[in-house]
Amino acid sequence: MDDEEPLEPETQDETETVAASENSDETLYCEAEATPAVEKEKPTHESSETDLEMEDTEKFFTTGQKELYLEACKLVGVVPVSYFIRNMEESYVNLNHHGLGPRGTKAIAIALVSNTAVMTLELEDNCIMAEGVVSLTQMLQENYYLQELNLSDNDLGLEGARIISEFLQRNTSSLSNLQLSGLATFSMAGCFKGETGRAGTWEGKAALVWRASPTPTFPPGNNFKDEAAELLSQALSSDYRIKSLDLSHNQFSDKGGEHLGQMLALNVGLQSLDLSWNHFYTRGAVALCNGLRTNVTLKKLDVSMNGFGNEGATALGDVLRLNNSLAYLDVSGNDISNEGVSKISRGLELNDSLKVLKLFLNPMSMDGAVLLILSIKRNPKSSMEELDISNVLVSEQFVKTLDGVYAVHPQLDVVYKAVQGLSAKKAVLLWTNPMKLIQSYADQHKITVVDFLKNLNPTGTMRMPVGEFRKAMVQQKQVPLNRSQIRELIKKIDEKTGMVNFSLLKMAKP
Repeated sequence: MDDEEPLEPETQDETETVAASENSDETLYCEAEATPAVEKEKPTHESSETDLEMEDTEKFFTTGQKELYLEACKLVGVVPVSYFIRNMEESYVNLNHHGLGPRGTKAIAIALVSNTAVMTLELEDNCIMAEGVVSLTQMLQENYYLQELNLSDNDLGLEGARIISEFLQRNTSSLSNLQLSGLATFSMAGCFKGETGRAGTWEGKAALVWRASPTPTFPPGNNFKDEAAELLSQALSSDYRIKSLDLSHNQFSDKGGEHLGQMLALNVGLQSLDLSWNHFYTRGAVALCNGLRTNVTLKKLDVSMNGFGNEGATALGDVLRLNNSLAYLDVSGNDISNEGVSKISRGLELNDSLKVLKLFLNPMSMDGAVLLILSIKRNPKSSMEELDISNVLVSEQFVKTLDGVYAVHPQLDVVYKAVQGLSAKKAVLLWTNPMKLIQSYADQHKITVVDFLKNLNPTGTMRMPVGEFRKAMVQQKQVPLNRSQIRELIKKIDEKTGMVNFSLLKMAKP
């Protein structure tokens, strides 16, 4: 530090290293030569809390990067975050819920200007506000390595949206994933901690509350309203670098939906967009769908927990007829009844790109479910792999009809609530652990479970598309499994990227 006398180097190489550090900016991010460990005297102007944060971590890090961060903390008057110091050379840094505030964020931003390691930065729930966003956008103008940034639940407000919008309009960074959700991930989960089952989870209970109240209220989050949607939409209309954007849990209404719809019609970069838990009703839904008609890049759209209703579902049905890029669509909890489901079904009859459709928590009955599965059966080019209607109770006749659909599309999995009148004994058989059956087969043939799974993959590799794996598991005869068992197996090896990875299973010895 400034109060310490520099150590006299013991060799010529060390002399050159010290000289270089005084004359080159490269020492801010280049790893220093290893030197003998020396116990440094702590500066008197640092608080005891700061000393504790730093005491055990000095030997692990790049000297230049660490010292730059410490000097930045002194400059802005904040206590250094020991976690950041320990991980500032990792590709993933999670600083969620650290109470950084604008000044703490500024210190982090200063340290990241020349950082070449951090690719993902989580800053959720840190009360960053607009002032902190200024520091981050200034950093991003110089940093070309950071790719993913989470600014959810930071009270950014309209001014924060304006700063982000201005940054996106001149964006030359490598940033491709931006999260601006209005609600921290733990905010509601804690209310229902320990409960199990979808209907007992906080998502399920919150969904019921949402549907019961036309104007639900939540903590301010990022305090993004329609004016913020307008600013962000203007910037994103011409931005092609942002590939994934999370705007969930904000306060966008139909007016905001109109702005975002116009953006979708022009944007050529976004591949994933999360607009769940906003306030889009018929007008906003139709506007979003108008934008989707001409969009050719968006592959994943989440508009769950809004108020699309049957008119919005009608607009979605029209989109599915025309759009050939959307592969994932979540419209759970949107007050869509059988009438709206029938419109979506007509779109499915002609669509060849959609793989996942989630309609959970909509007031549809088994009649609506039948319309959906028959529309998939009538479409020989359908790519559907997952249909989530997990709040719908079905009959054994529905299951027989579904078997006919599976015969045409073996890659498909339809998730429903339960079968009416199914005996307890039969239900137990449906849930026999699939891993035990596969392990038993593997032991008999002196192979591993992973070897068994790899043999199902035509490429013989450890990764495989989910739909192809499901189809292979249905068609293989060595270990007969039902759809429920295959679904459980996929959960164990699903990468959540549309691929399964066999290496996620523990290797089993022959």
